[in-house]
Amino acid sequence: MIDLTWRRDQFFELSIGMKVLILAAGYGTRLQRDLTNDKTGKYSHLAGLAKPLLPVGGYPLVTHWINLIGTCTELGNEPQIILVTNDLYHKDFLEWAKEFPNVKIVNDKTKTNETRLGAVACIHLVVTQCGIQDSLIVIGGDTLFGSDFSLQDLITKYKYYNENHGNSSLVLYNECKDEETHRYGIIEVDDSNRVVSFLEKPKSEHTQSRNACPCFYIFNKEALGLLEPFLTEYKDEPLVKRDAPGHFVKYLTNRSVLFAEKTSQRFDIGNLQLYIECNEYFTALNTL
Repeated sequence: MIDLTWRRDQFFELSIGMKVLILAAGYGTRLQRDLTNDKTGKYSHLAGLAKPLLPVGGYPLVTHWINLIGTCTELGNEPQIILVTNDLYHKDFLEWAKEFPNVKIVNDKTKTNETRLGAVACIHLVVTQCGIQDSLIVIGGDTLFGSDFSLQDLITKYKYYNENHGNSSLVLYNECKDEETHRYGIIEVDDSNRVVSFLEKPKSEHTQSRNACPCFYIFNKEALGLLEPFLTEYKDEPLVKRDAPGHFVKYLTNRSVLFAEKTSQRFDIGNLQLYIECNEYFTALNTL
């Protein structure tokens, strides 16, 4: 049974238009392990927190996204935002969302990392249960970008590609180092910025591309319609083969039109050191 809740556990309906989905159903096992092993005690207050609720530059990480979305005129005066989480952190996100009446919380009902649905299945859950039939911005709840990131510009680019190249979706990339390709999904693009292939954590010698693809996508209606075929095709595969959104991006490259735009800096909070770097960056921004 799928549970859709919005603050007072009421079902909700969405109006027509582009929507935003924040993925927050992970369990942050690497970070929690780092916190357990940290002997300094300096970060013990972070134990048990969902990664999107970690304090970054004075605010919960996910609040940075809400503030950014709120300033994007392309999304209107009342942006429609959905956050999908799990049963472990559900109450925490309901409490956080009291400040943001336009944020709807979806509970995927899983309780452990071992029984998690996976990010792609969570996207499908929201699309299906919320009846989304428009473009959808999908954002990793443990990801932030540098100060030059412009959501407004990316939506404008997305609309440009759709007007000039037909039904298209949009992904991001940032340049990574040779020794980092095995940590990321890597996209290869042609001269028009169209994505021609997606490689999941390749060795550097297996591709000339250094375009790392973070968890930020703008999917059109046609791409969202391929979620169910993807999950059906890979339903018997191990979760690791169908969990990360990059697997779905790879699936789309041969079945849909994808364009890519470059961003300069990304922060993925996978462990304690990456959290520290992200927090220091945004703390410094707030003091300028």
